[in-house]
Amino acid sequence: MSPAPECADDCADECANSDWLPTASIETLRQRAQLIARVRAFFAERDVLEVETPVLGHGGSTDVYLASLSALATTPAGRERLWMQTSPEFHMKRLLAAGSGPIFQLARSFRDGEVGRRHNIEFSMLEWYRPGFSLDALIEETAALTRHVYPEVPGGRAQTAKRRRYRQLFRDALAVDPFTSELAELRQLAAERGGLDMSESDRDGCLDLLMGLVIEPTLGRDGLDVVVDYPASQAALARRHRDPEDGQWVASRFELYLHGVELANGYDELTDAAEQAARFAEDNSRRRELELPEVDVDHRLVAALEHGLPEGSGVALGLDRLIQLSLNKKSVAEVMAFATPVA
Repeated sequence: MSPAPECADDCADECANSDWLPTASIETLRQRAQLIARVRAFFAERDVLEVETPVLGHGGSTDVYLASLSALATTPAGRERLWMQTSPEFHMKRLLAAGSGPIFQLARSFRDGEVGRRHNIEFSMLEWYRPGFSLDALIEETAALTRHVYPEVPGGRAQTAKRRRYRQLFRDALAVDPFTSELAELRQLAAERGGLDMSESDRDGCLDLLMGLVIEPTLGRDGLDVVVDYPASQAALARRHRDPEDGQWVASRFELYLHGVELANGYDELTDAAEQAARFAEDNSRRRELELPEVDVDHRLVAALEHGLPEGSGVALGLDRLIQLSLNKKSVAEVMAFATPVA
């Protein structure tokens, strides 16, 4: 939180209650606006259409590792549960299926329980989609956008983002293969590194903890690092392909890192409606196993995929994190007008 303003003794009582103050300074908010203008200029130069989509939807994210917020609303259909979007992905893909062409959005997004130095329950997501783009082409554009907003990225504008294979990162840092090592070994390793009881954790839970604690802090130290070939179980709304090393299925997605911070998550977008519906069902089945609340599936997205989503790639970038790095701040709260209070 921003510190309370200095007060004379006679107004101490009034100034003691300072939780109304913004968490970012007014000067920082001016700088933030300038950086957002750079984002818009980047896409205007490339003739990518800016769009706005709803914050509320009839479906939420079924991802087991995300917590969607919902609200009851009175609509023409009666009293309905609507979901606050964890990203604008579902609505933007419906626009793509309707023939929008390349699009981007600066969207308000929501994820319950996520508060910390790099997280806030409500945050700004920069998301864009490129019909006809390969994943490699989108990686290069994401790196270019990052350098456009933050020219001080180590290595300069000419340096190519370094590709790092997920599997090899685990081998090098932890001497385990995330795809073939026994779950018991991963649980033990995660428990040792995290100081937590991991005896009931699944493979992805162990891998996520190890990635966050051990590997992520080493990424993006000397420039942009791009991690590719994630486990197939982490494909979400991305395609899958075979690892040429041994034929293991892997996710056709990437994450971009700078200074140990994950900035962006991109997909070679899944266009198969039946496959996507099956993944949503698998997610909710896993939620039931873990005694987590089920999340309504966005059937309109599935219908859009059935109609036909153009082949291409898309990426979501944490705008607050990029601005935080650009302005050399310690937390995203320092670049947000009013961040979620931290107890």
